[in-house]
Amino acid sequence: MTDKIKIGVCVMEKKVSSAPMVQILERLQAFGEFEIINFGDKVIIEDPIESWPICDCLIAFYSSGYPLQKAEMYAALRKPFLVNELQPQHLLHDRRKVYEQLEVFGVPVPNYALVNREYPYQELEYFIEEEDYVEVHGKRFWKPFVEKPVDGDDHSIMIYYPSSAGGGMKELFRKVGNRSSEFHPEVRRVRREGSYIYEEFMPTGGTDVKVYTVGPEYAHAEARKSPVVDGVVMRNPDGKEVRYPVLLTPGEKEMARDVCLAFCQLVCGFDLLRCEGRSYVCDVNGWSFVKNSYKYYDDAACVLRKLFLDAKAPHLSSTIPPSLPWKVKEVVQSEGLTRQGSGLIGTFGQSEELRCVIAVIRHGDRTPKQKVKLKVTEEKLLNLMLKYNGGRARAETKLKSAVQLQDLLDATRLLVPRKSRSGRESDSETEDIEHAEKLRQVKAVLEEGGHFSGIYRKVQLKPSKWVKLPKPNADCEDERPVEALMVLKYGGVLTHAGRKQAEELGRFFRNNMYPGEGTGLLRLHSTYRHDLKIYSSDEGRVQMSAAAFAKGLLDLEGQLTPILVSLVSKDSSMLDGLEDASSEMEEAKAKLHAIITSEGKTLNGNMSGGPLWMVDGAGVPDNASQLLHSLVNLTKKITAKVKLLAEEEDEKLSVTASSTVLPHYDQAKAFGKTTIDIARIAAGLPCGSESFLLMFARWKKLERDLYNERKERYDVTQIPDVYDSCKYDLLHNAHLNLEGLTELFRVAQIARRLLGKILIDLHNTREEAIDVAEPKSSQETTTTFPKTRKEERDQARPLNRNEDLRRTSSTSEKSIDQDDDDDRETKYRLDPKYANVRTPERHVRTRLYFTSESHIHSLMNVLRYCNLDESLQGEDSLVCNSALDHLHKTRELDYMSYIVFRMFENTEVALEDPKRFRMEMTFSRGADLSPLENDDGDAALLHQEHTLPIMGPERMQEVTSYLTLDQFERMIGPFAMPAEDFPPPATPQAFSGYFTKSSGVLERLVNLFSFHKGSTAAASSTNNNVKQ
Repeated sequence: MTDKIKIGVCVMEKKVSSAPMVQILERLQAFGEFEIINFGDKVIIEDPIESWPICDCLIAFYSSGYPLQKAEMYAALRKPFLVNELQPQHLLHDRRKVYEQLEVFGVPVPNYALVNREYPYQELEYFIEEEDYVEVHGKRFWKPFVEKPVDGDDHSIMIYYPSSAGGGMKELFRKVGNRSSEFHPEVRRVRREGSYIYEEFMPTGGTDVKVYTVGPEYAHAEARKSPVVDGVVMRNPDGKEVRYPVLLTPGEKEMARDVCLAFCQLVCGFDLLRCEGRSYVCDVNGWSFVKNSYKYYDDAACVLRKLFLDAKAPHLSSTIPPSLPWKVKEVVQSEGLTRQGSGLIGTFGQSEELRCVIAVIRHGDRTPKQKVKLKVTEEKLLNLMLKYNGGRARAETKLKSAVQLQDLLDATRLLVPRKSRSGRESDSETEDIEHAEKLRQVKAVLEEGGHFSGIYRKVQLKPSKWVKLPKPNADCEDERPVEALMVLKYGGVLTHAGRKQAEELGRFFRNNMYPGEGTGLLRLHSTYRHDLKIYSSDEGRVQMSAAAFAKGLLDLEGQLTPILVSLVSKDSSMLDGLEDASSEMEEAKAKLHAIITSEGKTLNGNMSGGPLWMVDGAGVPDNASQLLHSLVNLTKKITAKVKLLAEEEDEKLSVTASSTVLPHYDQAKAFGKTTIDIARIAAGLPCGSESFLLMFARWKKLERDLYNERKERYDVTQIPDVYDSCKYDLLHNAHLNLEGLTELFRVAQIARRLLGKILIDLHNTREEAIDVAEPKSSQETTTTFPKTRKEERDQARPLNRNEDLRRTSSTSEKSIDQDDDDDRETKYRLDPKYANVRTPERHVRTRLYFTSESHIHSLMNVLRYCNLDESLQGEDSLVCNSALDHLHKTRELDYMSYIVFRMFENTEVALEDPKRFRMEMTFSRGADLSPLENDDGDAALLHQEHTLPIMGPERMQEVTSYLTLDQFERMIGPFAMPAEDFPPPATPQAFSGYFTKSSGVLERLVNLFSFHKGSTAAASSTNNNVKQ
């Protein structure tokens, strides 16, 4: 070729000198077919276009200070082949036009709405902002939502979080040092300075995908840690942001082609969000190259060569050089994780590899859960109920939002000072006093913390009496409530100690549950070979425990709210499944009451027929009824002491502003704290946000509910509440020196075992386990049994989506097989061609389920007693005898207790061999340490940080035992959710070549656990009475 094709580079010098541009231009030059002409800043900015160099092909794109219109005039004059068209680049500066263009081409985008202002702070009729949502033209966006300036060059993007997660806002911005975002917990209102796009927040598991096209037929994708998690940029030793190449699905490749053609930008970068099995484009950047990938540089140069030859020398475009005319840089692969045995149960050979980790974890240390009930007849409260239930006289009302709770607080403040209430018919003066005390308690609870976070207080108003009133100017009558039951629920908040416990347990998991070095999990996770999903029930303490655990597990920084929203999936159904167990629960309560009050005599009459853990009432002390009497007297003693403190506090409040007595305590800001409030402790006040008035109300309720003096009857179900309050005050309020608290704790601790440990055994004796299994025996063929190789292949069949469905998809639409994202294969798969990783096919799945104590007990019961099912007669328990005995002696499954299942694959064993996959089970009692322990190290931790340490994992199998996956499935199959209730996972076609043959086995293992679906009545009913 005599005349070389001239390629003009009409780009600002800063961009030309970037490493990717230099690498690619050098490769184009090396082909020998092109002459590269750099225009330079002086020519571009100062010289007229007529004097610009003449070229055949032109590389030109906008950057700061670039005269785009001038370049357009040059292109119109010389008509070179344009890699990226110039006129469409104007669209990229307006996010509204970007979304409009994407929609024209059928590219899925997040659900969004536009707010256009002509001047700052312009009030718009179509824009409404409430506490937890904004509404634009009737379209409502619930928090979390995203707020983007319409100016594409303004990178100040905000994410607003719901009050249920603690509230606040995270600001995303261009990387500054190692930061890409900052969290502002006090910001709750949206901006009004300009025009914005509001769109749904897309939960992506903490990962963003950047896609880079070079022509419509080539797309390269890289994943990175999303800035929405903790805002810390992961960098390699060279200071570059850590990104890893991932595979695109066929649908995503089609989206890349559409983006490339929609904006006429052959070299183009855009942002991809993967959410609930679908992908969405949320930003288009224009000209972008991948950094630090020599394989990509080679590919990009070859694609650009063909584009240039197609345009100017098509007769040469099909010719391929026999070898690349530059020295190919050999990639030095980084170290993979070492293979080794588990180290907990025993070592079974160096060929074993961890494949799956499933953990069920209880939440961390919390404040005692509280409930206030009172009948109200006050007009202000009844009107408030009607205001929020639509004026329906017989409809109940739930008050949760800040506006609703503020209305209730305003009404209560007006009612509390009044000593008598006209129109109220009291049976006695005592009833009036008690009603006033409860109103004061409601007021104190609502005022706690200085504002409403919405995550730990809720009020129900249920009408109970009505009168009929004639309608004005009408013949009919209208109903109006005259009395209602008010139920205020509060407390149960994760404490600073609970956050610290969860974070430390996450670090422990990172360093001990995954084979290899201590940083092994972080490397596995950062290279997208770790499929992690975290689930939580919808209680605030459980959600925050999950977020704090994730922070420790993944070595994240910052506050918990962004981590919670980004990484934790809330699933309220985790507490379902108990509706059919009410009769069993009532029977268990009655039997438990009989055991405790039977002076130590067991009801079955024989304790020598087997192990203690198989006997009803085993371990009940002989003086159980005497302990109950002591429990009542000691509770009264503590209540009287706290009452004096409350009265003293009340006197101070009557003469002094409350702010000078009670240091301000912001519950929302405390969500991310792991330290105690030293100022409150020094002032002799209760730890946290509780006042002495609320502390007295807590103990007074326990005193009243534990023993009914009129009926002379104990309520043994209140024992866990006494125990919780004792332990909480010993741990967090030891500085108050409450006389009798230590003795009460010792008594309650014994009684706690009665409800915690004995109730477990009581519900899981042989007869009850067989009764539970009977209705399932006919469904034996539908439970989760080992699948055949053909079933595994069928289950991994590619997903074929209708093209029309793809083009009309939106975030509000889900196909049937997308409802259960937890059962889908991981969305982020390393691309082996580009990944700088020695073992790109290595893949570990982790599923973490955070829940309450009842679920931990239910699962443990299944593991301990599943062999009692009639279909498994003669089988040994999954739990060895020594572990069964240890569990029998365990005081409780305390805060942060957990059960872990790990599956290992022996790659030296044939896939058909049952010993190919080995199961390992461990458990921890959690923070099962008495606040009265005398150990020096633990005592120091207790007094300085109010935190009890978490017990390490304990074996549930003998060291030499070998539990195969097939045996594990067969044992717990009768108690598992039927297989047909789980939709088959869809395997994206592009991934199919990189799955190991055992991918279906992972699905089998995860499908056995239905905690996020709702436990079966059989399992859940075993211990519903244990405190959550």
